[in-house]
Amino acid sequence: MSLAFELRGLTAAVPGEQGAVRLVEEVSLEVRAGETLAVVGESGSGKTVTFVSALGLLPKPGRVIAGEALVDGVDLLRLEPEALRRMRGARIGMVFQDPLTGLNPVFRVGDQIGEVLRAHLPIGRREARARAVELLARVQIPDPARRVDDYPHQFSGGMRQRVLIAMAIALGPRVLIADEPTTALDVTVQAQVLDLLGELRDAEGMAMVLITHDLGVVARQADRVAVMYAGRVVETGTVREVFAAPRHPYTISLLRSIPDIEAPAGTKLAAIAGSPPDPARRPAGCAFAPRCFAATEQAGCRVERPVLRGEGHLAACHRQGEAGVAA
Repeated sequence: MSLAFELRGLTAAVPGEQGAVRLVEEVSLEVRAGETLAVVGESGSGKTVTFVSALGLLPKPGRVIAGEALVDGVDLLRLEPEALRRMRGARIGMVFQDPLTGLNPVFRVGDQIGEVLRAHLPIGRREARARAVELLARVQIPDPARRVDDYPHQFSGGMRQRVLIAMAIALGPRVLIADEPTTALDVTVQAQVLDLLGELRDAEGMAMVLITHDLGVVARQADRVAVMYAGRVVETGTVREVFAAPRHPYTISLLRSIPDIEAPAGTKLAAIAGSPPDPARRPAGCAFAPRCFAATEQAGCRVERPVLRGEGHLAACHRQGEAGVAA
């Protein structure tokens, strides 16, 4: 499979009282055509910031200060604004997480899909409407020829999410980024939306990045996974590798916190103590050390920041492979 999307050392920051505050640091990821990379971590870990930064959508005064974001070898971060706008949608699409606010309530959904098409293609309103109907059918919305003239409030949350997916794939992008695409949807609808994304990926040979905090979704949908904490990737590998033999204490803690349906009644969940650090006040050494069950002074966990290491399955932990770090 060819490499469709790659981040190399992406670092984004905002101004702070004592200099730049790095929201994400040195993030390197890759995803190939036809595969799904899941990016997981707690809220505030930098998942969404990483990808809106790569697409040039990070709100000011935030900015990318280092790194590359490559789509088929083209660095998005080096493009002029108009060239970047053409790349978004045409080569890389994004489904944002809230289907309730992702659509303009005063325009028909067909007009909103048509606007995406007409912004990139030399077509008129009639052809854009016809393509909008085709796209609604493609994302499995019943009676698309009628529903193309409906307003967002006339759709359920799951159907609105399908409309957003239709807009994201309208131009046949090589890469689709889905940011928490099942937020606020009930469990049955979540499964339908995720299955739809998988079907579209397979049919089009797209590369897909799935941003989520749900490890069940990762196990079901993804080929590879990257775990983020405090703005950095702390572990990455195939889903099978990471779930079967996690190497970073944060990943281990996340997996331990999943409810076990076979556990006796009254069993307490294994919550992760503490909370993620403020980006402006990250601790020295490993950012996870204050919450880590395996951190030691001898390993230098609170002094030296660990780097990703390994073959294929990588982790940024001073103690990976030791007896004290096990799932």
